[in-house]
Amino acid sequence: MAEIFDLFGEPVPANWGERGRPQHIASQQNRNRVSMLVAMGWSNARIAAALFVTLPTLRKHYFSELKFRDVARDRLNATMATKLWELFMSGNVAAGKEFRDFVEKNDLMLYGQTERPAAKLKAVKLGKKEEAALAAHQPDRGNRLGDLMARRQDPVN
Repeated sequence: MAEIFDLFGEPVPANWGERGRPQHIASQQNRNRVSMLVAMGWSNARIAAALFVTLPTLRKHYFSELKFRDVARDRLNATMATKLWELFMSGNVAAGKEFRDFVEKNDLMLYGQTERPAAKLKAVKLGKKEEAALAAHQPDRGNRLGDLMARRQDPVN
C-alpha cells in the first residue's frame, strides 16, 4: 500500500480518522529539522511548536537529536564547511569566497573576537579649495603679515 502524505508533506498515520489521537510519526526530514533547530539554539518548547507536537512527544521521538545540544552547533558548522569545501574543489568560485569568509569567522572565534579588526583609515585627500581654506586659518608667522594674522586669530599670544 502506498504511503499517503498530508498537505505539508508529512505521512498520514494509519489510524487517521479513527478514535483517539493519531500517533506522531518521526520522519527523517523532521529529525534533520530538529537537529538543525537545536544547532541554532532553539528551545525545546519552540522546536515543539514548530513541529506542531507537544514537549513530551518531542522528547519521546527526538531524544537522540536533543541530547547532542552542546555539540550540535559544531556539527552544523563542520557540515557547512565540508559542503563549501566540496563545492570549491569542484570549481565553484563563489563557494571558495564563502569558505574563505567562513574560515576567517572561525579564526576570529578561536581568539574570542566577534568582529574583524577595523581597517586602517586612509587620510582624506583634500581638494585645492579645502587646502586653501585650511592654509588661511594657519598663517605663516615668518613674515609680518602672517604674524599679524596669527595674533588676530589667537589674541592671547
